Amino acid sequence: MGVIVERRRAKSVWAEFLWRPVSVLAGKPSAEPWTVLDVQAESVLFYAGEAVIELHRTESTFYRDNLASDTPRLWVVLSPTRSDPPLELLAVTADPAEGEGFTDTGSNLVETVPMPRDIQAIVGQFIATHHVERPFIKRRRGPAEFGRQKDGQGNET
Repeated sequence: MGVIVERRRAKSVWAEFLWRPVSVLAGKPSAEPWTVLDVQAESVLFYAGEAVIELHRTESTFYRDNLASDTPRLWVVLSPTRSDPPLELLAVTADPAEGEGFTDTGSNLVETVPMPRDIQAIVGQFIATHHVERPFIKRRRGPAEFGRQKDGQGNET
């Protein structure tokens, strides 16, 4: 899929521009990464590049819950660079937990965009094929044992 990113002039003294992913396109566009797609007075749209969503069987519950929401989303992750363009496309995921995990570094730009119907169909087919409902099993701890303990030498104290 292709990722579309917007650069908007910032109304701040600390940053000249604000960047954000705005959409994804199903399929592989023929444009080169960081091709300008549209120029407006205050914003520019870029084709940021191609991304592949990896789907994993163990995460199918998250995908299912995402598709069941009012507006299924994709998480687009952009990472800052020290060159031009100032961002690189790092990942796109349909897993909300994975998307949140990309925020841990503190420097990545992670935003959601609507999931196109074509991609919803692919994710839905993956869930239908690979999802296995797993019952929730709450772990129970045993009672704590108090009394005699052993020191580092194996002697009871």
